[in-house]
Amino acid sequence: MLTIRFIRTGKTNQPFFRVVVTDKRNPPRAGRFVEILGFFNPKTKEHQLKAERIKYWLSVGAQASDTVHNLLVKDGVLEAKKKPVHKKPKKTAEEAKVAPVAKPVEAENAVEAPVEPKPEPEAQPEA
Repeated sequence: MLTIRFIRTGKTNQPFFRVVVTDKRNPPRAGRFVEILGFFNPKTKEHQLKAERIKYWLSVGAQASDTVHNLLVKDGVLEAKKKPVHKKPKKTAEEAKVAPVAKPVEAENAVEAPVEPKPEPEAQPEA
């Protein structure tokens, strides 16, 4: 399946992204791609996109990643709502306590064997 996503280029601490069409299985860094559709510089927010080619690839069936989708909506290439790309917050301690814990089925049906007390060791006389 084809996807439109970023491929990172640039130096350490100087990110620069190309917007490319690639197979979804290719790695997101230095992977093979079909076509370059533009670029995005996150430090200066500068970007350039080939709108006609992006529309073509979307019509053929390529899917845009969430971040690229939001960039296309912002730039006016797509008419849609932005997708949330933020991480979901972790559960708080109160929410974790409220969630019921399911018992394993085996524990409910198991028959408990009577526990026999252990014999105490005999004390040895000290010499």
